[in-house]
Amino acid sequence: MSSALSIAASLSPDVRQDIGIQVLSRSQPISHIAVTHQVSRKFVYQQGDKARQALDESFAPSQGDDDVLFHLPVTKNWLFQLILGLVLICHSSYRGVVELFRDLFDVSISIGTVHNRLQATAEKAAEINQSQNLAGITVGLQDEIFQSDKPVLVGVDAASTYCYLLKSVEHRDEDTWGYHLLDVMAQGFDPDYTIADGGSGLRAGQKAVMTETPCHGDVFHIQQQFEQVANGLVRRVQGGPARLEKQAQQMAKTSLKEIVAQKLLTQQLLAEQREQALICLAQDVKTLLSWFSHDVLALAGPPLGVRQELFDFIVSELQQREDERYPAIRKLRKALRNQRDQLLAFASVVDQKLADIAGAFELPLQGVREVCLLHRKHNTSNAYWERWNQLHSQLSGKFHGVMKAVGEALEETPRASSMVENLNSRLRNYFFLRRSLGDNYLSLLKFFLNHRQFMRSMKPERVGKSPKQLLTGEAHPHWLELLGFKQFRRA
Repeated sequence: MSSALSIAASLSPDVRQDIGIQVLSRSQPISHIAVTHQVSRKFVYQQGDKARQALDESFAPSQGDDDVLFHLPVTKNWLFQLILGLVLICHSSYRGVVELFRDLFDVSISIGTVHNRLQATAEKAAEINQSQNLAGITVGLQDEIFQSDKPVLVGVDAASTYCYLLKSVEHRDEDTWGYHLLDVMAQGFDPDYTIADGGSGLRAGQKAVMTETPCHGDVFHIQQQFEQVANGLVRRVQGGPARLEKQAQQMAKTSLKEIVAQKLLTQQLLAEQREQALICLAQDVKTLLSWFSHDVLALAGPPLGVRQELFDFIVSELQQREDERYPAIRKLRKALRNQRDQLLAFASVVDQKLADIAGAFELPLQGVREVCLLHRKHNTSNAYWERWNQLHSQLSGKFHGVMKAVGEALEETPRASSMVENLNSRLRNYFFLRRSLGDNYLSLLKFFLNHRQFMRSMKPERVGKSPKQLLTGEAHPHWLELLGFKQFRRA
């Protein structure tokens, strides 16, 4: 049997096709075909089935572009669903909806009708938004986005991406933030902590109404500012040769009077010294940035105390390199000094989780910390696997459990409000179509974003689920059905 299988696997496509044709033509018995090619009768039948299927497909009647695929019952409610789909899914303008109805459905509809249908649906959406229990949110991400110079307050659950706050306001001060945070607190919003940038109104508003809830710093914005300073210096260095060449050309055009020539030569030497100092400065800032990213702000890193010492060292080194010609360095240094505790707040969360893991597995904290530091290395490098083997030998049977627990702890500890920034980028695709944003429109938008299913995601567990389903762990009807419509299903 094994020899027949190996022979069958080695047969070329032409021979397989010939076997299939012989089966269809019935020119020879199946057993004879099997003996001739030294294969099993089952294999011969399989080739015959493939040939028959190919023949059926070749002679099947072709379907023309004008053939009716299915019938669609067009009712008023279905047209209202289409309006919602065009605006919310396709980001269509009101005039775009009117034009599509005219050109594809031969239906006349006014901009006012489109507006009224959205407003009516928004009322139902607002009720559903208000009824949602927000007690499941453990980490809130908060930010501000602007539309026509008016701020929009945004809040997102870090784990599920559920949008719990989306309000257009006149101001973004302490009172405004506090007022709207009280609204979501009435729905059960009580996270372990929040993450936000350095917005003074946002932080003051939260501190006023959520006195026991810490607001961690967003590491993305400060790291981006650091990178901008370093890259700006690098660009200045790259322009150095051109500046020196220009000065040399000016010297060549000047008369050769001894005093003038000596003065220009001195200027040239000073310019070269400045360029060399700029090169050193750029290299130093690049090095400080590398330490800041890899040792201070890295999720898998040293304990909080060590991070704080490194943080203070970097701030001190930047202060020594401040120069009135490069004011961005001083601005960066002041931002770092003012935000140290907020930016490093995530490290204390990581430290506590590692201590809990050490207690659960009855291991020294340093051993768990070493497993944590292993996550800094790329799993395709030799250094990673060398250290992996060492830790596996040290921890023996507990290694895999600790490795998994540490990985989950790091994965579940956000450091940045990048998820709310992602939401902001999606909101802009809706905002640019409208100069003003009403509460009804934002309520409908918030409802849609929270109840639509993810078609794709970098996290596989989110695909095919909505933010609300991820937040509650429970499935819910389609968002159109939640709004009272009957979703169309093909027969």
